[in-house]
Order: sequence, then structure tokens, then C-alpha cells
Amino acid sequence: MNAHSEPLGEAASGDFVQSLARGLAVIRAFDAEYPELSLSEVSRRAGIPAAAARRFLRTLETLGYVRSDGRTFALTPRVLELGFSYLSALSLPEVMQPHLERLSRETGESVSAAVLAGDEIVYVARVPTRRIMTIGITIGTRFPAHATSMGRVLLAALPEVQRDEVLARAPMEALTERTVIDADCLRAELGRVREDGWAIVDGELEIGLRSAAAPVRRRDGSVAAAVNVSTSASRESLARLRDEHVPRLLETTAAITEDLRHV
Repeated sequence: MNAHSEPLGEAASGDFVQSLARGLAVIRAFDAEYPELSLSEVSRRAGIPAAAARRFLRTLETLGYVRSDGRTFALTPRVLELGFSYLSALSLPEVMQPHLERLSRETGESVSAAVLAGDEIVYVARVPTRRIMTIGITIGTRFPAHATSMGRVLLAALPEVQRDEVLARAPMEALTERTVIDADCLRAELGRVREDGWAIVDGELEIGLRSAAAPVRRRDGSVAAAVNVSTSASRESLARLRDEHVPRLLETTAAITEDLRHV
């Protein structure tokens, strides 16, 4: 079972529709790293039997959301319709984009924004300058929250009970030898992030990748998203990331927060 899949056999209530959950798991099996998959790969990544995966894939193909060359399957652009209504109603990316572009120019680094979805972050805006990860990042890319600077910021903003629930069900996979997977250590780090108002993660998602993140707040003070600056360890020291980029990052998130007060 991959990081995107969830235990589909454990229905939370009688209202749980397992077939819908499985269909969504099939869609989520595809991502930037795996844009094309065979039937067996979809079955494995979605965590469902091959026969069920075949039925869902053929249904999605008939509806125009999946294409196939007879050997592999891939999503079509039509799948974007599934999230368009939500994104079109969400003014957040549009409000943030000019601020992200300015921050990227000031730092010379890639800048992104993400929201929390369960125990993962989902990218909703991005200004790339160069590729610094082995995995390409696009709008909609997901990463485990515990191993990312934006995830730490978003987790730290949750009420304590909700935060503990998320951490309890998160896989806590060690993506590198630096990834913090001890629950007590992570809670202590999240406490520091909540107090400081920003987070830095060094090589926990991928070795050589460093990033700093800070929260963007809604009008009521709750955290709507996180913004980060990402760089490589070979180009930027932790000291420069903390002393030069974090202040610019905080200025940017403050400006976005101010704009959101008028949206």
C-alpha cells in the first residue's frame, strides 16, 4: 500500500461507500512520479485487488478521466474537473501568487504554498526556479506532512487533540536517515514551530533539500496555508536560510495574510 492509500476495509460508519473510496484511491495512485501505471501497479498503489482496479480503470476510461494504450493507464486533463469547482471557489492561490513570485525573485529560490489534507500536504501554488528534487513538484503534489517544513507549520497550527489524532494515524515513514519519526520528538518540534511561527526542515524529505516555511492566516486568525522557500544544501547554508530567507518569508506571509482580510 502506498503513502496515498488508506485502509478501505475499515468503514467508519454505515454511510461509508467503499466503492467510491476505492475509485478515488485509483485516481490518487497516479502522481508526478508515476504518471503512467500498469494494472498491477495501480492495484498495488491503490491497495485494492487487480480485478477491482480493472473495473474502476475501465469505468474512468469510459467517462474520459483515464486513457490507456492497452498496456498502461494515465489520467487525462479531464480529471482536473474534479477539483476545479473547489479551486475556483478558493481565492487563496490567486491571492498568494504575486507574493510568491516576489519572494522567489528576492531569494532566487523556489517558493511554494500548500494546505493540509489529513496527514499530507497538497501544493496549491508554486514558483519554481530550478529542479532541486528528484521528484517533480506540480500543483496537487502531495508529501507526508511530518517530513516537510510546510507540513510542520500546518500541523503545529492544529488544536492539540486534532494534531495528536493526525500523528497517531500517520505512517511516519523515514524518507531519509534524517526524518524525525519519533512521535514525542515531533510533538516537541511542533511546539517550537508553533511558538516561533516558522519551521526549517533539513534533508528529512530528501537529502540535500532544505526549506523554511511559515503560516498564512485567515481573517479569523486560523491558518489557511503555509508558504515555503526551498533550496539545496550545496547552495545555501542553514544560517543563511534562517537569517536571510526566513525574515523575507515572514514578510511575505504577513502581506498575504493582510490581503486575505479583504477577500
